[in-house]
Amino acid sequence: MSYFRDEEFLCQHCQEPGIKSEIVNLLETMREECGFPFVITSGYRCPEHPIEARKIKPGSHAGGYAVDISVSHGKALRVVESALKNGIERIGVNQKGGGRFVHVDCDPSRLTPAMWSY
Repeated sequence: MSYFRDEEFLCQHCQEPGIKSEIVNLLETMREECGFPFVITSGYRCPEHPIEARKIKPGSHAGGYAVDISVSHGKALRVVESALKNGIERIGVNQKGGGRFVHVDCDPSRLTPAMWSY
């Protein structure tokens, strides 16, 4: 069973693939548990992607280990709960304004556990 298409994770800058199977597998499990569709607003980002290019060191999206899920209110809480239940220890939350999302990240090279807000 697959809830996602490969195209959802392509770099929005160059359309190249780069997402890691580890995060996709976790998302499949989370999607099943949550019971509602996930809209991926950002998956893999190549190092030249404008967001990554502004950083001193490319982030977890550039490594293929992170995605942003468009979700808000109670569904955002369910995504965070499912992420934690499934061992994701890097979570970013933006729940203000128009572009609400939850960032989930399984980058083994980054500090864990970590949670932040945007």
